[in-house]
Amino acid sequence: MKLVSITNYLESLAPLNYQEDYDNSGLIVGNPNDEVNAALVALDCTEQIVDEAVAKGCDLIITHHPIVFKGLKRFNGKTYVERVVQKAIKNNIALYAIHTNLDHVANGVSGEICKRLGLQNAKVLSPKGDILKKLVTFCPTENADQLRNALFAAGAGNISNYSDCSFNAEGTGTFKAGEGTNPFVGEHGVMHREAEIRIETIFKKQDERKILLALLENHPYEEVAYDIYSLENKLNDVGAGMIGWLPQEMEASEFLYHVKNRMQTKVIRHTNLLAKKIKKVAVCGGAGSFLLKQAIAAGADAFITGDFKYHEFFDAEDKTIICDIGHYESEQFTSNLLIDNIQEKFPNFAIRLTEHNTNPINYFI
Repeated sequence: MKLVSITNYLESLAPLNYQEDYDNSGLIVGNPNDEVNAALVALDCTEQIVDEAVAKGCDLIITHHPIVFKGLKRFNGKTYVERVVQKAIKNNIALYAIHTNLDHVANGVSGEICKRLGLQNAKVLSPKGDILKKLVTFCPTENADQLRNALFAAGAGNISNYSDCSFNAEGTGTFKAGEGTNPFVGEHGVMHREAEIRIETIFKKQDERKILLALLENHPYEEVAYDIYSLENKLNDVGAGMIGWLPQEMEASEFLYHVKNRMQTKVIRHTNLLAKKIKKVAVCGGAGSFLLKQAIAAGADAFITGDFKYHEFFDAEDKTIICDIGHYESEQFTSNLLIDNIQEKFPNFAIRLTEHNTNPINYFI
């Protein structure tokens, strides 16, 4: 199988434009057109993981965290990042990371936490903006249905669980065809008026190329008039964190035991336990302290994430219970999530879960 087949599939699950600006998701090492025979999946890419890939005959490593966040100026093996990249290149192993873009999809990292905790009716806690665009075009009335259907087939017009969404208004278009043109209607040098439909529909930024191709291939005019607008609207199923409901409310101490068991964590750092029972729960894989205000505003009785700093615990102000289960612990099942998805799509492709725990933090209990 070509490497690009797998990376294209992963990017259909979590498009690269969903990642944060600081991130480096995507293909870090490797040629998209290379053949790959087997993949190793881990949370982090370390020298130990590359050695494991070599031993198991894997020529692709898929991780959640990118091994390279910042630009590398030297490759002399001085840092573990340089050594990992060198070793991967030397052994012809491709490196791919699917990080904050997987954090920002409903069926991604935080969605997996919701699943493990049994949360119901989970939705994105902090929807992401700068994803949607609007297309406005003008088409002869008799050709409007064909054009709309082509745009919908290319991915336009989807709003939540609704598809084929558009707004249409009747009007009159005017033009005068000049020399060297081949007008669909009208005559050269004569002002022409045509009954047209103004079609408005939205699409995701990553689909713009497909949308424009569908527009230009299916519009009858030689010169197609259209406008594309960037929208400030947020997409409700894309963004950071998730929030959902337990099937039955729990006492705070009971809830902590539930989290500890389901998330397989040794330690939970938490704020004061509140008198009220736990029903509504917010979660965020990795470092999620930036979502505390959103969790409180959404009415979360508890907020599960990792990497809270000392002074940030005070910010809960007894409005919610912060449950810091650790960065690694909150994301450890991401590898299983990736394997399940890849196996379902490519059942004959060899994909393996690492045998190593890459958590750099140890606990003395």
